Amino acid sequence: MGDVAESYRQAFRFLAPFLLTHIALRLVSAAIVLPLIGVLLALTLKFSDQTALTDQDIARFIFTPAGAVGALLIGSAVIAAMTLDVAVMTATIRSGDRRPAAALSAGVAFAVRSAPVLLAVAAGLLLRIVAMAMPFLAVCGVLYVRWLSTYDINYYLTYRPPEFLTAVGLIALVLAALTLVLLDRLTGWALVLQRVLFERSGTNAAFRESRALMKGRRIKLIKILVLWLAVRLTAGAAISAATAFALAYAPALGRQSLASAAIAVLVFLAASLAATTTLSAWSNGALAKLLFDLYRRVSDGRAFDRGENGPSSGTGRSAALMVGGFATIGVLSLGSIGTVVAFSERIKADADVVVIGHRGAAASRPENSMASVRKAIEDGADWVEIDVQESADGEVVVAHDSDFMKSAGNPLKVWDATLRDLDRIDIGSWFDPAYSDERTPLLRDVLLAAKGRSRVIIELKYYGYDVDLENRVIAVVEETGMADSIATMSLKYPAVQKMRALRPEWRTGVLAATAIGDLSGLDGDFLAVSLTMVSPYLVRRAESAGKDVYAWTVNDAATMSRMISMGVGGLITDEPELARRVIVERNALPTIARLALWISDSFGVTFDRLANEVVEQ
Repeated sequence: MGDVAESYRQAFRFLAPFLLTHIALRLVSAAIVLPLIGVLLALTLKFSDQTALTDQDIARFIFTPAGAVGALLIGSAVIAAMTLDVAVMTATIRSGDRRPAAALSAGVAFAVRSAPVLLAVAAGLLLRIVAMAMPFLAVCGVLYVRWLSTYDINYYLTYRPPEFLTAVGLIALVLAALTLVLLDRLTGWALVLQRVLFERSGTNAAFRESRALMKGRRIKLIKILVLWLAVRLTAGAAISAATAFALAYAPALGRQSLASAAIAVLVFLAASLAATTTLSAWSNGALAKLLFDLYRRVSDGRAFDRGENGPSSGTGRSAALMVGGFATIGVLSLGSIGTVVAFSERIKADADVVVIGHRGAAASRPENSMASVRKAIEDGADWVEIDVQESADGEVVVAHDSDFMKSAGNPLKVWDATLRDLDRIDIGSWFDPAYSDERTPLLRDVLLAAKGRSRVIIELKYYGYDVDLENRVIAVVEETGMADSIATMSLKYPAVQKMRALRPEWRTGVLAATAIGDLSGLDGDFLAVSLTMVSPYLVRRAESAGKDVYAWTVNDAATMSRMISMGVGGLITDEPELARRVIVERNALPTIARLALWISDSFGVTFDRLANEVVEQ
């Protein structure tokens, strides 16, 4: 405990330069490193002939030569950015200069000089971690196939049968073993940066030398790091508790004014951010001090040369680099300012979004059933979203999962089911016995029910057993006369492209739970993305490309309001009636109340006055 306490005490002496350097490097990361990673990603994706990859395509692409190289470069850049803070702080401790301006100037210069070395070290570290992790991850894959691939994954996630719990337990044990192995290796490599940055060792040699120097010392280092982390987490928890306390009482400051309450919350959040940033700089500095002292001990207390490798050399050049760096940061930050301005305009604007019933009205009726579809239409949904697959006899049926285990406890696969089979499978009782008469509908049934009342988004589902899904969907849509009232989308991007080629006049969309790259560059009229992916930047890019952004699955009022403030064009929700009501109520609120709603959803703050205003609408 003494070493950890001393490291925090010494770091406190350097807190001013550490904090200034920490903030500067955060700005550099936001304004330079992140765009650089974006450029690397764009160059990598050139080999995929797409501007973005989604979901399963990401994993497949990573295993191609171009994807593997791109992942290595991007991962190395991320690790280098994460370690840069500690590296620069180590250099500051080594120089002994506590003057903030001098430390900042020298730190920027040191960061520029060290960037190539840090990238090389990060790449070496990443390759070693991947090599160690692959056998463990392969075992996890075998366990998944053995225990969790018999039925659709949604069945396991919903009911958590014994085999699910067994698989989760075994996978957890494998990952725990991997964690122990990584902990052993990472502590053995604790001195790699010291060797590379200050002793000029080659990257591979530095890993070997660090392991040799740390022999017999890893357990002690683990104990020290655990204590260091405990101090950091405890301080962080104290800041979080103080923030939560302040936020809980902030709305009381606005009993007479919602604007005062919102401003008070923003002030408390700013204070929390300042405290968290200070803690981060302080604890990172303490970590740098711990590793620096460790290296001095294992190197027999040898004094380090403070010559050309020292962070304080080249004052004039350092100043020039600092000025140039901050000028670059300033230019690149204009985009962020534009985002803030655009966001404020979104909050002021009235909502002009469409309501999309997710699998009908899935919160109040069995999903993808006719009862759910009819309820969504009754609730005023602009669109009803459904999932379709092919049956064994070539019909287009409405079903999300690959089998009927979740909805009926029946293992029959959709592609093996005939219409006679579907007539015997009750898909409603799992939700409520009142819906025991519900059966898997056909696409034709849904389109006829929605005709003249609502539009329908058809999600094309693929499990590798489709025969001619796109053309069969086209035939049903045209047969029912609904071509002007439907849209199609899919997680499978080639299917989106195929539908656009077959029916270019139809509305099509890209569905994504995760993505890398520029989604706005993909073919399609809209992007249906997980709400965690929604940002003002994505919305702005999509709008520039003439595309709408639909967020899924949004089921509470505050999140609906926040998505509207982000600028989405549609809410995909299990609660279409609630979404319709939220849109009306939000439009009736003043701008400050809309801001308060956004704060409420983003930070969990309850505004009693706002709640009363909403209720009174």
